[in-house]
Amino acid sequence: MSDRVTYLSDKTDRPALTDGAPLHVELSDLDRRMLDVLAVPGRAWFSPRFYGLDRLPTDGPVLLVGNHTLTGGLDAPMLAHEILRRTGRLARGLAENVLIDVPGLRDVLHHLGVVRGNRHNCTTLLRQGEIVAVFPGGGREAMSGKQEKYVLNWKGRTGFAQMAIEAGAPIVPMGMIGGDDVYDVVFDGAHPVMRPVRGLVQALGLRASLTPPLIRGLGPTLLPKPERFYFSLGDPIDTSAWADASDPAEAALELQGVVRKALEEEIRFLLAQRDADRGRSLLGRVMQAANPA
Repeated sequence: MSDRVTYLSDKTDRPALTDGAPLHVELSDLDRRMLDVLAVPGRAWFSPRFYGLDRLPTDGPVLLVGNHTLTGGLDAPMLAHEILRRTGRLARGLAENVLIDVPGLRDVLHHLGVVRGNRHNCTTLLRQGEIVAVFPGGGREAMSGKQEKYVLNWKGRTGFAQMAIEAGAPIVPMGMIGGDDVYDVVFDGAHPVMRPVRGLVQALGLRASLTPPLIRGLGPTLLPKPERFYFSLGDPIDTSAWADASDPAEAALELQGVVRKALEEEIRFLLAQRDADRGRSLLGRVMQAANPA
């Protein structure tokens, strides 16, 4: 699928999103009820806790910048649903090309506000006053080794900072903990045992660093363990201080460092909450319910 830029109509030169995705999405009452129903199993299994959602600006563009966990397909939608439920604002997600290229699935994702993950779409949405969620570490952060849980892997990743500066959008750090706890990594993607899988990944045109690890969840199964998920939004970072920098690349690098530090603080906060939580596991939550004192 080409990333060809289209336009809203012959009467305007305002760029639209690629792939025919809608610039703005208004979810119907039925859509919201369906999302609420779909969220029930995950909320029951992971019993999430949310912190700092009141820090999210009530209007205007926002770039949510988060850490990418092994189970990004589970935790990120859970946070997006909670933001929608509490604030009424829909966080627009940026999907991998492989998902948007699937007919049918692409339509469903577009209906829910998800678009192809590219710079044009992200910048356009921000300039339309939308909330956009990005994960600078991408797949290489999600596929980090078992000793690198919740470690940001942002080397060379400054694009998100450049886009926020260009769009005049504040950046809100988005910490997520739990997604790396629901599976045990048996072998990292770089382990010699995983060589055949790495070969397949490279044959698909992907980098070897994106080789998924061999994992197990509850017992010997792939069912994720019922560990609690924890989410936190940090204070918005005003990007206007970097808008008039003489060296845009240096400005983006400096802003990246500021955001990284703020996000690491959110991650440390959540790790402390997790470690002190008696109800972190399903068993702990059951015991808490039985003995609330």
